[in-house]
Amino acid sequence: MTKRLTSTLLGLLFTLAVGSASAEVVVVVSAQNPTESLSRAQLADIFLGRLNRLPSGGVVTPFDQREGTDAHRAFYRDYLGQTPAQIKAHWSRLIFTGRGQPPRSVANDSAMADAVAASPEALGYLGSTYLDASNVGDRLRVVVIE
Repeated sequence: MTKRLTSTLLGLLFTLAVGSASAEVVVVVSAQNPTESLSRAQLADIFLGRLNRLPSGGVVTPFDQREGTDAHRAFYRDYLGQTPAQIKAHWSRLIFTGRGQPPRSVANDSAMADAVAASPEALGYLGSTYLDASNVGDRLRVVVIE
């Protein structure tokens, strides 16, 4: 792809992702994953441990950013409508009853991009300011949240 086409495609994907929430974060999968969109309910079910398959039937492995990061707060606020304290309480209940484990946590946007790019089953999120042409296309795909 030419640089101009790549830039145009990146701009379109970013606009779609940002338009789907007041996104300070965007949801991403590996470029090897065919998922292009998810509903908010599907996204919430995946990150709350209620769903472990994508609509296509493929297994999904959610990755979370470390609690306390701006991306973590923005993701749960914008996409799930919950605070970090509510998420922590949710997972404490599931862990206590033996019904689940929270998504694997990574330190920051860079670690998230690497983890998601390395696994076709991975689903994660990045601060929208981290997103650039070097992260989209060959490595990652932005998922539109409807």
